Amino acid sequence: MAHEKNHDYHILAPSLWPFLGAVGAFIMLAGAIFWMGGPGEGNSGSPIPFFVGLIIVLYVMFVWWRDVVRESRIGDHTPVVQIGLRYGMILFITSEVMFFSAWFWTFFKHAIFPMDLGGQSPFVPGVWPPEGIEVFDPWHLPLINTVILLLSGCTVTWAHHALLEGDRKGLVNGLILTVILGAIFTCFQAYEYSHATFSFSQDIYSSTFFMATGFHGAHVLIGTIFLLVCLIRAMKGHFTPEKHIGFEAAAWYWHFVDVVWLFLFAGIYIWGR
Repeated sequence: MAHEKNHDYHILAPSLWPFLGAVGAFIMLAGAIFWMGGPGEGNSGSPIPFFVGLIIVLYVMFVWWRDVVRESRIGDHTPVVQIGLRYGMILFITSEVMFFSAWFWTFFKHAIFPMDLGGQSPFVPGVWPPEGIEVFDPWHLPLINTVILLLSGCTVTWAHHALLEGDRKGLVNGLILTVILGAIFTCFQAYEYSHATFSFSQDIYSSTFFMATGFHGAHVLIGTIFLLVCLIRAMKGHFTPEKHIGFEAAAWYWHFVDVVWLFLFAGIYIWGR
C-alpha cells in the first residue's frame, strides 16, 4: 500500500537519457558543421564526429522509447497521462508543419521571383526552373508514389479501425501492408534520385527540390520504422481498443507524411515545372 498511487499522474524516475540525448545532438551538430564546412575553404573535415553523435542520438531514442513502452505496460499511462502524450504528439507534428513550411516558402519565393544571376534585383522576372534543369515528369514515378502513399493511408486507417473493434488479425495485416507500401515508396524515391539530371548543389531549384523531397523521404523512412515497431508490438498483444497511444501517434504521424507529400506533389512536381 505504501507504493500505491492516489493520483492520475506519472512521476518520472530520474533518467540519464535527456542529458545524453542533448550531448549526442550537440556532437552531431558540431560534427556536421566541421564535416561540411571543413577546416578550410574548399576542404572537407572528418565525418566521424557527426556519425558518433548520430549513433548516440539513435541509441537514446531506442532506450528512451523502450522505457516509455515499459511504463505503459506496467500501467503508468493513465487516461490523464495519455492526454498529455497526445498533446505532445500534436505539438511535435505542428513543429514538423513549420519545418516543411520553410522549404515550401523558399521554393515558391524563388519560383515566383527567380533570382537574376547577373546581379540585378531578385524581382526581375526570370526563368523557372532555371535553364538547363530537366525536371521530373510528375505523371510517371511521382504519381505512382502518390498512389502508394494514399493507399498506405488507407491501410493504416484500416488497421486503426480493426484495433478499435478488437480485430487483431486486421490490425496486423493492415500494419504489414502499410510497412510494405512505405518501403516501396522509399525504394522508388531512391530510384528517382539516381536518375536525376541535376545535382544537389547545382542551383536553387535543385537544392530546394532535394531538401524538401529528401526530408520528406526521411520522414517516410522514420514513419515506416515507427509502424514496424507498432507491428511487432501488435503481434505481442500490447495494444487494446482502450489503450493504444503508441499506435495512435504512429498513425497520426503517417497521415501527416501523406498530406505533406500531396503538397509536394502538387506544388513542386506539378506547379513547380
